[in-house]
Amino acid sequence: MSQASPQYHAFIKEILEHQKVWAIKDEQGFPSPTNPSGETTMPFWSLQSRAEKIIKNVPVYSTFQLHEITLDDFLNRWLTGLEEDGLCVGVNWSGKRAIGYDLKPKEVLERIKYEREIE
Repeated sequence: MSQASPQYHAFIKEILEHQKVWAIKDEQGFPSPTNPSGETTMPFWSLQSRAEKIIKNVPVYSTFQLHEITLDDFLNRWLTGLEEDGLCVGVNWSGKRAIGYDLKPKEVLERIKYEREIE
């Protein structure tokens, strides 16, 4: 069974709880690899520990550093910018190959707004 759906649900729950989103970056900036569907994706994590595991366990990201983003910045700047640039949002990628759900920024924003309304 794929871990992508549980990782997505954990991402939404945890960013709302902690009001933070985590990214990784190096001297060249934030990673934005192409997924198997040919879409360019920027990964984000809901907990610092999740992003740290990727840096520790995925060789291609071993020189990256953590980058903390407030939830407000993520919602108002990052998702808008990613949408404008045509990039997808990778949520809570995990495992030795750093894989998971890739969604359109608008979908992520709508889900977060929905979850906030039902809290």
